[in-house]
Amino acid sequence: MILAILQVRMTSHRLPGKAMAPLRGEPMIWRQVERIRLARCISKLVVATSAEPSDDPLASFLVSRGQTVFRGASENLSERFMRCVEAAGPVTHVVRIKGDSPFVDPAVIDETVRLALTTRAAYASNRVERSFPKGLEVEVVTAQALASAAAETDPQVAATRSPLAQIRERADRYPQAHCLAPRDFSKLDWRVKTPADFAFARAVYDALHSVDPGFSMEDVLDITQGRQDLARWAA
Repeated sequence: MILAILQVRMTSHRLPGKAMAPLRGEPMIWRQVERIRLARCISKLVVATSAEPSDDPLASFLVSRGQTVFRGASENLSERFMRCVEAAGPVTHVVRIKGDSPFVDPAVIDETVRLALTTRAAYASNRVERSFPKGLEVEVVTAQALASAAAETDPQVAATRSPLAQIRERADRYPQAHCLAPRDFSKLDWRVKTPADFAFARAVYDALHSVDPGFSMEDVLDITQGRQDLARWAA
């Protein structure tokens, strides 16, 4: 089984509650769920969040839509991640995606998963050797490597870092494969961190979503060309 974990919280210093902010009439988190579900290589999707009261509205909404949600202790990222994997059943690979990425591309998810499978790498991503815009990060790790790294991580370190961080830093122990874009777009940042970022996301969704809910990275690049209001996010 290839398990996708979408990690999201309602707390944000610059844009609180952004996960539930509307894009084309639905919360941003739901738009992300829709896009991840379009990836053909994903067997199951779980949204991982905390057990804090601030995340109650997020969890309630997702459950009401039939989406599997895992809630864990907010103070231990590693434990929450591993318990989420264990609760999903027998898993061979885990795909990690962050909750500030409404442009996550289903085709890029599939490309990264296929890279992991064909190379048999413990870890495959488009993050270490970055050529995709920020906000399109996909990390794929074997369940075996994930469990090994989690077991070896110091408890104090595990409180603030996911086990994937240790895997990224230990290419000597965990063989890696890197998914690359056709050309270098690494200077672009399409993550939703601020109100201005969300306005960009809203403009893109207004232009593209009704035509194709699974619009690609190339579609976003095209829509930014020639628009002064979107110049900050253009290649």
